[in-house]
Parts: sequence; C-alpha cells; structure tokens
Amino acid sequence: MIAARAEFVGFNFHPASPRYVAPDQARALARQAEGRIKRVGLFVDAKDAAIADAVGARALDAVQLHGAESPARVAELRATFGLPVWKVISVASRGDLERAETYVGAADFVLLDAKTPAGSLPGGMGLKFDWALLSGWKATLPWGLAGGLTPDNVAEAIALTGAPLVDTASGVETAPGVKDPALIAAFCAAARAP
Repeated sequence: MIAARAEFVGFNFHPASPRYVAPDQARALARQAEGRIKRVGLFVDAKDAAIADAVGARALDAVQLHGAESPARVAELRATFGLPVWKVISVASRGDLERAETYVGAADFVLLDAKTPAGSLPGGMGLKFDWALLSGWKATLPWGLAGGLTPDNVAEAIALTGAPLVDTASGVETAPGVKDPALIAAFCAAARAP
C-alpha cells in the first residue's frame, strides 16, 4: 500500500471477515504505517470497547462503520473517540443514496458500497452497484466509492461517477484476505490515471 502510494490502509476488525486483523497485529502494522499512510479501522456494529482498544493504541486515524449504525450512534462514536468517522452506505437503489443524507452532521465521510445479499458479510464480496445511480446525485458529505473495484474497472468507475476516493478489498486479492502487491500497485496507478 505504501509503495503504491495509496492514501489509506484499512484494518478490518470484523471477526467474521477473511480480512480480519487481530488487535495485536493491527497495532504492529499501524506502528509501521504511522506517518506514512492514514490508517482506517473497519468495524461492524462494534461495541465501544472494541473500538477503544484500537483507538487507544494510537493505531487509527479514522473509524469506518460498516454495520447498521444509526446517525445517532455515528455521532456518539465521533464524539467519544475524537476521530473522523466514515459511514458505509450500502447501495442498491437511488433511495439508498438519499439515506446517506441522514448522516450529515454525524459522519465526516460516507463510503458508497454495494448492498450485499441478506445473511452475507457486509462488504468485501467483489460486488458492485449500478454506478448510473450516481448520475445527478449531489453529495452533501465528502464521499467515496467502493464495491467490486479492481485495477481493470477503477478508472472507468471514477470517470463515470466522479468519485474523489475509491476503496478496494477483494479487487486486489489473489484469495479472500490475501492481498497482492502487484494488484495494489495496478489499482493505485489506474485510479490516478487521467
């Protein structure tokens, strides 16, 4: 990530995910990354204690919430931990984009991701939503695009949506949870291409 000049690296603290990083491992990785890349902790409907463990170790620069957290819960976590909070909005329809507006004043950033099937993980499934849904959408919060982004489609996604930030997980893996440095470099290069 650092060699590819990515701006952010994510630490997944959701135990059910194949990308889960144990707190001790995340702290060690965060120390290596400190000052070189911004560190984002991904949580899914986490209790305060789980977030506090990562935040207290100075392992994070932002908190990403990928569960069913309400605007009130997002605002509470932002006030409690004093870090920027990103709220992931699962998108399958234009109405889901409207839901992003309910986080104005609570979240610092919204990340638009594909809605996954009921009973599956909340992200990292390689699914994308119809980017045409973003046509004419006016964001009132800083935002980014996730969901099914790969080195092969990220430039097109940016061109079609105007996304100021893009996020990938499975799109740069050779197997679930196994990142490939060459794919990461290709993704970052494609995202920066004019």
